[in-house]
Amino acid sequence: MKKILYDIKNLSHSYEGGPVVLNIDTLQIEEGSVTGLIGPNGSGKSTLLKVLAFLEAHSGSVTFDGQESHGHENEIRQNVTYLLQDSYLLKRTVYENIAYGLKLRGENVNIKARCFDAMLRVGLLPEKFADRLWYRLSGGEVQRAALAARLALHPKALLLDEPTANVDEASAQLVKEAAISAWKEWGTTVIVATHDLPWLYEVSTEIVSLYKGRIVGHGAENIIQAQWRTSDGKAVLTFADGQQLFGLYNGHKEIEAAFISPSDVTVTALPTESEPNILHGTVTQMVLERGRSSVLVSADISGTIIKSRISLAETEALAICPSKNVGIRIKPQDIRWME
Repeated sequence: MKKILYDIKNLSHSYEGGPVVLNIDTLQIEEGSVTGLIGPNGSGKSTLLKVLAFLEAHSGSVTFDGQESHGHENEIRQNVTYLLQDSYLLKRTVYENIAYGLKLRGENVNIKARCFDAMLRVGLLPEKFADRLWYRLSGGEVQRAALAARLALHPKALLLDEPTANVDEASAQLVKEAAISAWKEWGTTVIVATHDLPWLYEVSTEIVSLYKGRIVGHGAENIIQAQWRTSDGKAVLTFADGQQLFGLYNGHKEIEAAFISPSDVTVTALPTESEPNILHGTVTQMVLERGRSSVLVSADISGTIIKSRISLAETEALAICPSKNVGIRIKPQDIRWME
């Protein structure tokens, strides 16, 4: 049985007495795992990362490595490091920036070796970049140097908030490779919020789907924010091209969002005639999921992306490939709601 690094119970967070922006009953993150946080903007990914970095006050219990965090945040923070989407550097050389955290923590052994190792991991050659001042770096190099400063600490947990959002493609690849190298070589627990879903599906050992501060699924959940019409125990979504999706709904409030597990979505051959809840879509992406013998297939249905989890054998039998037109079957009873 794997060890639990984070154990969260009854977590709630709001900003300055405002509405609750995070409300999680329970969440466990295993030591040595790669956990991806996904969801639309405003779903609570960044707030959750700040709580896990012990940078935000909260109600409820957050246990780290068996220790209750309340009253011990400063001590626990020594084992956790957090990389922002838009990182910044001190007005110093690259080497001084990377060494700063080690010196701040009173670690004086092998500082130079650890800093140079971290620089190499992010593609910053020490002989070229060690003495370079902060203002002579590109945006991608700044992000890589900021990550190197965190990797030099050899943290138990590395938290990444959209680490590749505003950098060039080459830097993005180096950031991703460096983060995963820490996981593979040191057993660092990596928790990342990103919109780079193909990468996340490939490397994550666990994916948590968030919506408006709540966990709505473990895995690449389909979250459909759209205008559903309700009547007579049914909810109907009409797509831009006139296709319709039906769900079972006996509530009396306006539907805010619908959730569908990819495992409950079936890919079929394109039907020759219209059939209830079999939608016409075009495959946009196929990703082999880590730790599964399955493929996550994304299909565009009139501007809405629906993900399906199917076996490798099914992809071969249906000759599924990007740009292929397929049928997407969703059973009414498999649609869940948030009012």
